[in-house]
Amino acid sequence: MLSPFPGINPYLEQFWSGVHHRLITAIANFVAPQIRPKYIVAVEERVYQTVGESSVLVGIPDVSVAHLNGVKTPIDLTSVSSSKQPITVLVPQTERLTESYLEIRRVGTEEVITAIEILSPINKQPGKSRQQYEAKRQKILDSLTHFVEIDLLRQGQPMLVYGEEIKSDYRILISRSNSRPQADLYAFNLRDELPKIPLPLQLEDSEPMINLGEILQEIYTQGGFDLRIDYSREPVPPLTEENAVWLDSQLRDRQLR
Repeated sequence: MLSPFPGINPYLEQFWSGVHHRLITAIANFVAPQIRPKYIVAVEERVYQTVGESSVLVGIPDVSVAHLNGVKTPIDLTSVSSSKQPITVLVPQTERLTESYLEIRRVGTEEVITAIEILSPINKQPGKSRQQYEAKRQKILDSLTHFVEIDLLRQGQPMLVYGEEIKSDYRILISRSNSRPQADLYAFNLRDELPKIPLPLQLEDSEPMINLGEILQEIYTQGGFDLRIDYSREPVPPLTEENAVWLDSQLRDRQLR
């Protein structure tokens, strides 16, 4: 079964950890045959060490959330009367989050030609993890490596770019090293179809096109998200009133509500 929306399915954001993993793999598989034998696609990982940051983010599994039900945090101990009975509290614990990204490398030299990032909720929220990502992002932008940044999340603060003030639900940044500081920004909204985006390579190469709409439809089907999503509920994070009316119409037309 296909997703009932022409572009991004807003319900996928609640399952973003799994979607992110599938999307990384699907883009790698989509691109690899088109760039052989000159280049390979490498799937790389980085690790974030966080203390409590991820528990407030949609789309990141966190077992500690289950323990928060019925517990008011933080507890204001100044308002608690003296008692000999202990109070159940939670203590901060370091969480280890692994995140994947892609690198297009030159065969033979392993030179990184293009870096491809797909943003996660933790990248878009204030805190140490965002700072770590921003530092890596800036390092790439200061290098001779092309950069592709895919932001398919409505939640959080978009990454910094300069120019016109742009408000959109989703963004894809294509930054070619030979064109910096200028870059191409694809800004689109919930009701829009996903753009096909080019993959920058070396100047003498033709640029393969990545069909994100097709890839996400395959992920939706292969991941069984039609069986996992409860369309009687509203997506998280909440939609604007106008988009909520549009979403309801889309679902009713397909008898999903």
